[in-house]
Amino acid sequence: MPRAGLTAAAVTEAGAALADEIGFAQLNMGLLAERLGVRTPSLYKHVTGQADLLHRIAVQTANEMADTIRDATQGRAGSDALAAGAHAMRTYVKEHPGRYAAGNAARPAGPDDPLTAAAGRVLDSWTAMLRGYQIGADEEIHALRMVRSMLHGFATLEANGGFQMDTPVEDSFTWIIDFMDHGLRSLESAPADE
Repeated sequence: MPRAGLTAAAVTEAGAALADEIGFAQLNMGLLAERLGVRTPSLYKHVTGQADLLHRIAVQTANEMADTIRDATQGRAGSDALAAGAHAMRTYVKEHPGRYAAGNAARPAGPDDPLTAAAGRVLDSWTAMLRGYQIGADEEIHALRMVRSMLHGFATLEANGGFQMDTPVEDSFTWIIDFMDHGLRSLESAPADE
């Protein structure tokens, strides 16, 4: 019989929190069971195994990321939306490095997978953020990939202690946002392909 109060959602949240503390690569069912004060077999009443747990964490992460970006950028446009979304993502990755890593390790199993919908929500949040730039439809996917790649790379490196030079990291992050903003603005004035 499942432990009272223990649900798949509670196990997932506990797993995500533990991943943030000890690192995604170190997360396992035994450590999670210990954290929850149950025996490992008890977890299998709520998740089918390690892969299922990690997939559930990825879904949770994508939904949290979508909400974080949406909330930060709501009512903003252009460079204000870009800066707010960038800072929101960076903060999320710094505060939740384990779950963020789990989110990047998972792949949707198909169109009905909850991860597909959750990832779509993240994409929708970034797309809404870029609307203020009036980028042509043929350029939008490239702009989205550029923004995601730059912010993911920066936030991940920072979370892993990758910036050791004396120059303040905040200055570099502001520089990157300005660089992306200038690049995105240059697309607005580019002549449309006929």
